Amino acid sequence: MTTERDWRPRYIQVAEELRDEIMSGTLAPGDPLPSEPELANRFAMSRTSVRNAIKRLSDWGLVRSEQGRGTYVRASRQRVRRNHTERYQWEKDRARLTEDERRKTGATEHDTALEMPDLEFRVAYETIEANEALAEVFDVPPGTSLLSRRYWTSSRAENSTPLNLVRSYLVYDVAAQNPDLLESANEPWPGGTQNQLHTIGIELDRIVDNLTARPPFPDEATELDIEPGVSVLVLHKTSIDTSGRVVEFSEVILPGDRTEVEHTTYLRRWEQS
Repeated sequence: MTTERDWRPRYIQVAEELRDEIMSGTLAPGDPLPSEPELANRFAMSRTSVRNAIKRLSDWGLVRSEQGRGTYVRASRQRVRRNHTERYQWEKDRARLTEDERRKTGATEHDTALEMPDLEFRVAYETIEANEALAEVFDVPPGTSLLSRRYWTSSRAENSTPLNLVRSYLVYDVAAQNPDLLESANEPWPGGTQNQLHTIGIELDRIVDNLTARPPFPDEATELDIEPGVSVLVLHKTSIDTSGRVVEFSEVILPGDRTEVEHTTYLRRWEQS
């Protein structure tokens, strides 16, 4: 029995072999990658092909090159696991709990298994005019005042690199029914957006998620510390109240190399004949 020849470029084959060593732990996080001459000798290939293999590993987010020091296996990053099947109901169930209960944990802790002392939180509020796209989302005239809220939540163990980038929007006049909602100093708000909406008499009926992938913009790649070749997931989340009105819209930018989104679809059973 003959083995089919692998006609792919040699550097891709070598990159995959090194990737397997990294994933198996043979090359552990923080370990230096063998030098270019060592790899060239081991795999009987040119230095140019070795550099191409290392670049492929970098594109996969597995190694990091440090000027003057060499190339190292990247440490595993803090992962975020968003289970949308139960996450939003969990948030709604918390919305009417006492403040003491709501302060015990939050959505980021829920998604990461980290605890409050492990996290660093930053927020920025501003009032903006709705552009045509946002006006269509909220079914309001363009130019309507919106409260724009930007959130950065980071793991302290990762030098304050955000776990994701969030921008949330509320119609200003709706939020202003509770002046506390207009003050960024009240963040992080125990119970999050669903509790904030509860304070002004709004109950959510459903949340619609739209998830796409694209290359990161340069500022996103810098903020999220994304290696070249790694995509971002873009989550557009639309919150709709029990009257059918859109009451909150957010865009969440998630680094594709350390985000897991889980969704379970429950199916109706067949009727028994």
